[in-house]
Parts: sequence; structure tokens; C-alpha cells
Amino acid sequence: MTEFFLTKEPRKSVELLLRDGRVITGKRGGTLEDFACVVQKPDEPLIVGAILDGNLRELTYPVWQDGYATLLTMEDTDGARIYRRSLVFLLEVAFRSCFPKGGLTIDHSVSSGGYYCQVNNIPNFGQADLDRIKAAMLELVKQNVPFVRETVPLDEAIAYFTTAGEEDKVRLLKYRQRKDLVLYRAGETRDYHHGYMVPSSGYLKWFDLYLLDDAFIIRFPRRHAPSEVLPMDSYPALLNAFKEYGDWLTTLGIHSVGALNDAIQEGHIDEVTLVSEALHEMQIAQIAGQIYEARDRVGVILIAGPSSSGKTTFSKRLGIQLLARGITPFALEMDHFFIDREKTPINPDGHRDYESLRALDLGRLNRDLKGLMEGREVQLPRYDFISGLSLDGARVQLMKGDVIILEGIHGLNPGLLTDIDPATTFKIYVSCLTQLNLDRHNRISTTDTRMLRRILRDARDRGYSATDTIRRWEAVRAGEKSHIFPYQENADVMFNSALAYELTTLKPLVEPLLRQVPFGTPEHIEAKRLLKFLEWFLPTGTDYVPDNSILREFIGGSILTNFELWTR
Repeated sequence: MTEFFLTKEPRKSVELLLRDGRVITGKRGGTLEDFACVVQKPDEPLIVGAILDGNLRELTYPVWQDGYATLLTMEDTDGARIYRRSLVFLLEVAFRSCFPKGGLTIDHSVSSGGYYCQVNNIPNFGQADLDRIKAAMLELVKQNVPFVRETVPLDEAIAYFTTAGEEDKVRLLKYRQRKDLVLYRAGETRDYHHGYMVPSSGYLKWFDLYLLDDAFIIRFPRRHAPSEVLPMDSYPALLNAFKEYGDWLTTLGIHSVGALNDAIQEGHIDEVTLVSEALHEMQIAQIAGQIYEARDRVGVILIAGPSSSGKTTFSKRLGIQLLARGITPFALEMDHFFIDREKTPINPDGHRDYESLRALDLGRLNRDLKGLMEGREVQLPRYDFISGLSLDGARVQLMKGDVIILEGIHGLNPGLLTDIDPATTFKIYVSCLTQLNLDRHNRISTTDTRMLRRILRDARDRGYSATDTIRRWEAVRAGEKSHIFPYQENADVMFNSALAYELTTLKPLVEPLLRQVPFGTPEHIEAKRLLKFLEWFLPTGTDYVPDNSILREFIGGSILTNFELWTR
């Protein structure tokens, strides 16, 4: 019979049980970094954080009791965030040492792995200046400078940033509900960064800086290649879309969340909303105008974009603008060209890959499109999603001057319409390219905005919980990286579906859904991160959102939900 007893002295060691069954024993009060060093191998991805007993933790976190741990590397989503956030701080420290009076803004992400960075107060910024910054960063990596975490009273933080001239941070912090703030310090530099850091600069060995006109891109490894910086693709169209949105924010006078909160507090949110929506309508009208000018050659409008970018509403609003110009659009659903389910290609994980280009009957799609464009009557397919069979659909015949709108994830893939003359197509890329930042050094991820949109739409239209949506998001993102992002520069135009005010509207609707995600699940860590992010926004209602807004596609109440483009 086993005897149970109390020990006279507390055990001086603690044990961490890893996900793979290994156990690390170390001294009580030792940091997660101490434990990670036991299993870290030189030829394996760098450990940069951990999940301890269901909570995301920095490596500087002390361990006082036995627990369950998952060590995070740069191959993990949260690990990648920790590395990139820390790299931005390293850049900031180096930049200040080189240009004490200069300004640095971390802007949008780059699909090949990086952030677009703007500088100000540095005349004729060029390659020599960038080389100087990179040399300073490499020296900091060599010195292995600690990133010290400090929790300070909120008024102290506000006073510090006021003295430092960081107006955007001061505007942000005056709406903070908590009474303290976590700052990170490296040498003499202190700053707020939304999320966790690596323990020191020595972790940040993989990066590069790339000059782009009078700005630059800080490059970092991708998750699938955590110890190398991959070559950077050119993205002039996407860059122009981001710059255009930046100009919109200038028009609105809102470049940061603090400025947006000011507008809400001062009663100007209606103005922000109306101008934001007017800018959308203006751009859609301009795109319709381009199509009208090319009406003698354009027979197919191809629309593609990632999940929750607002493609459906955009397509309908574009169709309305075309009707106003005397062009009759015909909406053709790409999903109806699926091959029979049993013939659908299989993923490496054994599941059917409905996002593969080979899941479509490309031959029939090309034949039917060609027939429609030539004015012939065409028997279109209808895919039965219950039986998984391709059946006969409607018989359609278009008139001269009609245009086809074809929307789907493969819209910009050159392999989609191999039998159609490219000169007869007009390609549009739609995405939510958020450029509003928390402050100059804390960007808002476009992916986060899209995920919040999708959580709301999934809950309303499909009965999914936030847990369900978050769990599926990684697979959604993988599909986007394979099938959408590589072809975005093929677009003739890009439409940015982001709205400056939308996160203030989404906040009160999505927070209750996020709070229902069970603790102890991987999805809870993500939900907690999003909730902390939303804390920075003052909430607003939905009454002022126009009934044809792209935002209505996600929050409900769209006048376009049951709207169908003109048919004869």
C-alpha cells in the first residue's frame, strides 16, 4: 500500500513535461530560457517562447512549480510573432543610435517576409544610411543586449512618451483602461510593444534591410525557413495600394488608433464613417470607369482575394456601377465548376483539396466562358454540394456588350483561363490592407482584421464558434499563401476593402465570441491575444454603417445580401 506524506522541506527543483513526453528538471525560480537551453540544439529552429500550463509566456518567465510546456520556435505562429516583434525593437534601438532626431514608422507587411518602414527628418535617406543602421543592429546582436521588461504606472509611461515627443503613443495611452503598462528597455531606449519579446538581442541573428526608394524593408525569416532570409519579390501594385490607403488616412486625419479614439470621443465618428465609405465608392466607380473605357475588348472580369476581404460585396457594388454605365454584368460562380467530389485531388494530409486549381473542371470553364463571350447559348453546370456531383444548371445566352464577373480564389492564376485571350480579361485583387497602426512602432496586422471579420460572419451565417474559426484559420492562411498571394501582382487594379473605423465597430460584436473560447486550448491563446488588441479601441455601434458597406457582409444587415445582378 502506497504511503502519502508531507515533506518537511519544499523541493528545490521543478519539472516541465514537454509535449513530446520529455521531462526537463531545473531549479525552482529558473526562467523558461534556462529550461529551453537544456533541449536547444544548434541545428534546430531557435526556441523563442513557450506555452506554460495553457498560457503564452516569454522565456524570461520564472518557473516556480511543475507544469506542462510547449516550447515555441520561429516555425510556430506565436514564436514567429515574438521574433518579428523583437526584431522591430532591435531596429528601433539601432535607428535611434544612428539618427537621434529621425523618425521611424513600421508600416505594412511584405508577403515575402518583412515590414515596410518609412523614415522622416533624414534628408536624402539612402543606401549609406541603411548600411549604417544594419551595422548598428549587427553590433547589438553581437553584444547580446538584454531586453528588460518593466511594468510601470500608466502616468509614468505617458510622461516618458510626452518628453520623448511620441505624440501617437500619448494619444493611444490616454484611453487605456489599465493602470499600468509594460515597457521594454534595451540600453537607454524604452518603448511599448504589443506582445512578448525574446530575452536579448543575441537571438535576432536573421534579418536584412532592403532600400526601397526613400524607405526600406526590414526582412525576416518565414516560418517554413526559420534560419534564412528568402529573396524578396517585387510588389509595386500592392505597395501602391498601401500608399493610396495612407493618403486616405491623411484625408481623414487618422493615422493611429489614438487619433481614431479622439474622433469617437469628440463625436466625429459619423464623419470618419461617411468619408471612409465615400472613398470606397469613389474607388469602385473609378474601377468601373476603367472597365467602361475598355468595354470593346473586356469580356471577363476576374476577382480574387483572400478570405474575408469582402469580395462578394465588392463584386455586387462593382456590378451596380457597371449597370449605371450601361454595361450588363453576368455573375458566374466559380464554385459551380467543381469536378465530382470523388475526383477531387487529395492533400498530403489525406483530405480532399477543394482549393486546388485541379479541383475545377478547367476545360469546361474555358469552353463555357468562350461560348458566352461569343454570344452562344451555354448549358452551365450546377454543383450539388450535398451529393458532391456536377449537374446541369441554367441555360444562358449573353448579348453583345455584356460582361462576365467571375469571382474566386484562382481568379488571378494564369492557369485558370488558358483558352481565353488575356486581352479580353480585367483582373481585380481585393484585400483588407489595414494601414491604421496602434502607433508608429506597433502595426495592425491585416490578417487579424480579416480573422475578426470571419469570426463574426461564421458565427452569424454558419453557426461556428470563435474556437471553430480560429482552429480553421491556419489552414485558410496556408491556402491563401499557395493559391492567392503568389498571383496578386497579376491584377490590373487592386481594391483595398479596409475601413478606418471598422475595428471600433467589430469590437463590441466580436469580444463576447472571443471570451467563449475555452481556456487550455490553443485557440484560447489566440483569442486572448485578440482581446488584448481590441482593448485599445473605443467601441461604437452599427447604426451608422451604411447598408451597402463592405462591413455589412460581416456584421449583417446588408441590402446586398439577396441582391442579384441584372438577368434577362
